[in-house]
This record gives sequence, C-alpha cells and structure tokens, in this order.
Amino acid sequence: MVKQITTKNKQSWGYHYMVDCSGCNDNISDKKQISIFVKELIKKIKMKAHGKPTIEYLLPGHKNEGYSMLQLIHTSNLAAHFMSKSKTAYFDVFSCKKFDTKIVDLTVKKYFAPKKTKSKFLTRQAP
Repeated sequence: MVKQITTKNKQSWGYHYMVDCSGCNDNISDKKQISIFVKELIKKIKMKAHGKPTIEYLLPGHKNEGYSMLQLIHTSNLAAHFMSKSKTAYFDVFSCKKFDTKIVDLTVKKYFAPKKTKSKFLTRQAP
C-alpha cells in the first residue's frame, strides 16, 4: 500500500507510479485485452472511471507503432503506451487517492507477462 508522506507539515498531493516493461506478450497489440486490463485495474485499485478509456493505435509503420491508452479516473488518470515491434509497454498511474502499487504490478504481469520490469514511485506536491 502506498504510504502518505508529509513534508513540512504538508500532505503529498498525489501519487505517481510508473512501470516500464520489456518482453511483453501479444496482448500489447490487442485493443480488447487492453480495455479489459484497464477495467480490471481500476476495480482492483479501488478507483472510479470517468467515462470510457481512449485506446488508439498510433504511428502505423513507425518503429514505435502501437496502442496508447488514457483512462480518466475521478482522482486523475491512468495511461499506457504499447510498442508492438519492440514488445515494450509503459504504464502510469497518477492519483491523489492512495493505491497499492503491488496490485498494479500483478495486474500488469497478468495481462502482458513482461520478462523484465522497472518501476518508479513519486509523491507529487507543488512547491
């Protein structure tokens, strides 16, 4: 579970978790699987979707072609970018509500089976 960190008697405004993946399975090229993933992730991290996810195939013919996904949530957004040719994926969960980063990791692994991952967690607060 994400811990709320305070600085100079101020609470952090938000939490930003980034996961970079390589060696992903073919689900990164499947719009339906990406949609199912987003819906499950929102439910598991106890967020509330605002509208439907936008999932678009971008840069056809380019080395970085693939789907990009954006899902607004009531507390900010989820985003992901999938590169079909390199089998890589990049995920961002940004929210002012606490969430469990382990659940994000497990859900990413369940749907996209990356061989390697790298993650970074930030707390956000304007100066």
